[in-house]
Amino acid sequence: MAKSNRKKFMAEAVRLATESVENGWGGPFGAVITKDDRIIARGQNRVLLTGDPTAHGEVAAIRKAIQVLNPEAPSIDVDYQNTSTLKLVRRDPGSPDPLPRRARMLRGCEIYTSGAPCPMCLSAIYWSRFRAVYFSCDLKMTEAIGFSDAYQYEEFKKPFNERLITMKQIHPELGATAYQAWKDRPNRHPY
Repeated sequence: MAKSNRKKFMAEAVRLATESVENGWGGPFGAVITKDDRIIARGQNRVLLTGDPTAHGEVAAIRKAIQVLNPEAPSIDVDYQNTSTLKLVRRDPGSPDPLPRRARMLRGCEIYTSGAPCPMCLSAIYWSRFRAVYFSCDLKMTEAIGFSDAYQYEEFKKPFNERLITMKQIHPELGATAYQAWKDRPNRHPY
């Protein structure tokens, strides 16, 4: 990809972020997803507009990119899986993934964001299997305007029993039935 396009893509992510602020929709966070050097999806923070704490720019852009790449969703059948983002592909060399193949998801795409992704968005980015993530403002700049994810990163390092939110395993025998159903499914599709 031409580096000059990176500036154009980042400018669009920042435009979306600024629009979100100006309209009172949410924080200054916008994102665009590119494939083959063109924008396929846009997203912006709309937490204040919707009251949905997951309405971040990156998550919105990921959901839109999936709609663009899988126009038949949500009625993806087994035959369509092989031409959608669910097509199984080999894991990347050096990947710690224990399975040899997983669903392609957004592999080959890039995401541009106005700010370094929060832990939720970062997890969604990893699940999506992007080729690259580019951000304009780093975590320190984001913290300076009142958005800090530092405590979350610290919380994730702690054992469940030491976290601020009560987290404890209960009734594992119940959950094990759903896990067994997945394990027994002959045509399970790893994603």
